[in-house]
Amino acid sequence: MHADLSRLTFRPDRRYSAVVAQQGRVQLDADANEQTAIQLHQARTLAADLIGQHGGPAGGAGFHVTFKGGSRDLDDLIIEGGRYYVDGILCDATRPLPGVPVDDEATDGATGKEGEADAPEPDEPPATWTYWDQPDAYRDPERPGDRLPEQRPFLVCLKVWERSVTAAEDPALREVALGSAMPDTAARVKVVWQVLPLAGSALELENPEGAGKDQVGKAFEAWARKASAPGSRLAARGERPEHADEDPCLVRPDARYRGPENQLYRVEIHEGGTAKEATFKWSRENGSVVFLVDELDGTWVELASLGGDDKLDLGVGDLVEFVDTAYTSRGEPLPLLRVEEVDLPGRRVRLSGEPEPGVGRRPELRPFLRRWDHRESARRPRKGAAARLKRGALKVEEGRWLPLEDGVEVYFAADGAYRSGDHWLIPARTATGTVEWPVNAARTPLLQAPAGIQVHYAPLAWVTAEQAELDLRMVFGPLATPAPAADARALAAEAEAEAETRAGEDAEPEA
Repeated sequence: MHADLSRLTFRPDRRYSAVVAQQGRVQLDADANEQTAIQLHQARTLAADLIGQHGGPAGGAGFHVTFKGGSRDLDDLIIEGGRYYVDGILCDATRPLPGVPVDDEATDGATGKEGEADAPEPDEPPATWTYWDQPDAYRDPERPGDRLPEQRPFLVCLKVWERSVTAAEDPALREVALGSAMPDTAARVKVVWQVLPLAGSALELENPEGAGKDQVGKAFEAWARKASAPGSRLAARGERPEHADEDPCLVRPDARYRGPENQLYRVEIHEGGTAKEATFKWSRENGSVVFLVDELDGTWVELASLGGDDKLDLGVGDLVEFVDTAYTSRGEPLPLLRVEEVDLPGRRVRLSGEPEPGVGRRPELRPFLRRWDHRESARRPRKGAAARLKRGALKVEEGRWLPLEDGVEVYFAADGAYRSGDHWLIPARTATGTVEWPVNAARTPLLQAPAGIQVHYAPLAWVTAEQAELDLRMVFGPLATPAPAADARALAAEAEAEAETRAGEDAEPEA
């Protein structure tokens, strides 16, 4: 998550069940966040163990999908409300009802003000979502890739993941009582669900048109397992000189993390693909430095603030990502732009290019700039390849240590398959002069899968033709059953009494 954190300490392999606060100790954000992570892990693991990979409550299962055919450009899906669990994560498709305004001009008569007829009744709000207006997918009919497939059959699936939300996206998180500066406080984590199509050819079925529910379900399970599995690994370290293991006396005094402050570095994949195609970006503040956009005029961007200090501000040469809520939810990489000029009195910055069309033009989507801390350099670093940028991001180079700054280095494993949004977190500490990263007994850094984004999938429907869908959802009933009339001991005593009565009747002599 993009938030101002010290570090993340939750490790499922340690099997901790709770965080215990001690009197007189410093309270850290990492402790509170670990407690939340422990509880979420327990609750979701329990739900997944009881429900299975996905399912909804009988009688209240959500995400029933109905295909609504029209012209090819207007094909749609009706998504009914209710609850559904994917890998233990609760997804709710219930569409909120609008509030009821106060009618302070109401009268006892049939008219409002004298001589005026009653105001027309407002249109009834929709009770369900559709494919085009679902809350977190941001589908665009003008984009061919967003339209439902013309070729049948195709599968409709539920994609679930989580992302952080700060006051930059949701102003209601700010507490105005804290003063005119209105600093932000805690961030939030949001469950994002998206109902998306998947071409039938992706499931590799022998006979897609004649496939049954079980066949489609098993094929989708294999596809989802492959799609959600991490395909890249990374290691990090504080810089060590060559041949340090052969002669410890050769270790230089500056062979360590040399930053002036504790940092949480975030290394994030920008554009995915193979190593030749992939790029990455990094931030020493976990990507949490953002600037709310008030207005966009070509390459000039007016901001609500230019930052609180020289550590969290914007300067010439900084690389920024121009984003909004829709862009963040879609997860599509756009070029990073460089700050070319800063107008302090006007709270404006001039970027190296105009942001992509369709991004950041709608104020209700809360556009903002996210700062990244890598820079383009004309000089070749002492270790690693030249830092030439591709669309503002650094090129992934596998099999070698790449320098970030102040002695922090990262290593991408060979033959990686990179996905946009995959990221690793690297705490760097001045007290030890190194980074916190798993190592083996020989103190060699270990390769790690990304810390996120963790994506989960569930099948919803198999669309074979217009007005024909095969429901692929699963349902479960309640565990509770009616209590027996008496407990086991009373039932046993009753059965014993009946047995004795029958035995006595059998023993009576005939008259």
